[in-house]
Amino acid sequence: MDNQQQQQQAARQRQQQAQQQAGQSYGTEFGSETNAQQVRQQNQQSQQRNSQQGQQGQQQAGQSYGTEFGSETNVQQVRQQNQQSQQRKSQQGQQGQQGQQQ
Repeated sequence: MDNQQQQQQAARQRQQQAQQQAGQSYGTEFGSETNAQQVRQQNQQSQQRNSQQGQQGQQQAGQSYGTEFGSETNVQQVRQQNQQSQQRKSQQGQQGQQGQQQ
């Protein structure tokens, strides 16, 4: 029995040591991989970049929105095209009336 008790005690000690080692490695595993201060700084920098990009995007969108239609639409040109179209329609209408009279 003496030998059996010693073996059991040795087994318990090995098990405890294994648990302690596992606990130590588990506790330091994440501690060594994660520096909380560094993560906070990176998050803050990321937020600043995102807000700057967002502001720039809004400014660019506002600028392009303001000029988008202005650059695509030349009011004077549209008026000329409308006049030409009306003239063609009236000419076609007059030609159609002349054709019916003949």
